[in-house]
Parts: sequence; structure tokens; C-alpha cells
Amino acid sequence: MSSDPDQEAIASVLEGDADAFEMLVERYQKSIYNMMYRMTGCRQSAMDLSQDTFIKAFEQLHRFRRGCRFFPWLYTIGMNVGRNFLRRDKSSRQVSIEDWEPSSGGDGFQEREEALCAYLDLGRLEACLMRLPPDYREAIILRYREELSLEDVAAALQISLSGAKMRVHRGLKKLRVLMVEGSQGDHGCCASRS
Repeated sequence: MSSDPDQEAIASVLEGDADAFEMLVERYQKSIYNMMYRMTGCRQSAMDLSQDTFIKAFEQLHRFRRGCRFFPWLYTIGMNVGRNFLRRDKSSRQVSIEDWEPSSGGDGFQEREEALCAYLDLGRLEACLMRLPPDYREAIILRYREELSLEDVAAALQISLSGAKMRVHRGLKKLRVLMVEGSQGDHGCCASRS
């Protein structure tokens, strides 16, 4: 039976090996950065807030309940760091999906058109996602982007399992409505896709 590398790293840190925390940072820095970028729309703020999240996690690691999954605990810390930042700096709320680059699959017109449609659909999805109330947006992101189980979503949001199910269900329902409303004004390749 293999042991959990997160638990091993945490045990090492708690025993005095601060360098063991680096494995946790490397493993989760992209997910935390992505969350912060979605919250702020600003790369620099996302980097700063990600760093703040890991510093807080390191400082509070003695409070982590052994045997629990580390990522939902870390994500909760990150959400709180992000929320506090947004409360202090309301001007930081921006929506951006500027870094999308299509894969260089083929040179054909149809491939380029499909890539463009996927990019536009992604942009519309991101815009609609940002219009959701934060509670629903966080639940959907945790469930579908971070691919957490509903139990882990509940743990990360510090709510009951039924509460997590409800937020995901209601968030998806609201997201569908926003996507339909948005597609009614669209024309061209992406409007005809289902």
C-alpha cells in the first residue's frame, strides 16, 4: 500500500523539514494561480495572491487535520485570501481570457474556423461564469475545472454535501440560462453550435 505524498510532505514539514513544503507548492501552484486569476483577471495579482495563499498554508499547517485531503484545505485558504483581496480592492475585478492559443493541428480553413469557434465559446462561457454569484461560480469551478468530488467541493467551501450539490446544480442552471441569453445575440459559426 503506497502512502499519500501530500501527507508525507506535511508530516516532514511538521517535523521541521520546511523544504518539504516545496513539493506541495509545485503540485498545486497552477491550480491556485488559476483560481486567483479567475477571481482577479490580473496576472500580477494572481501571482501575489497565490504566494500569499502558500505562505498562509505554511503558517497554518499545524492546524491541518491529518488524514484529510490537502487540496480542499489549501483551496479554502486560497478562496479566503482572494475574497479578502476583492473586498479591499473592488477595482481588481476584471474578466480576461486573453491567453488562449489554438493548437497548431492543421492548416485548413475548417480547423481554424473550429478553433476560433471554440475560442469564442470559451470566451462566452468565461464571461457567463463571471456573471454568476460567487458562491455558485466557486462550486462550479471546483467541481468541473478542478475536478473535485462533491465531497471535496463541500469540504473546500465549508458547507454540507447537500449544500455543495445544491450550489453546483443551481449554478449550472443559472449558467445555462446565461449562455442561452448570450447566444441569442450571437451570429455566425458559434451561434449554430449546440
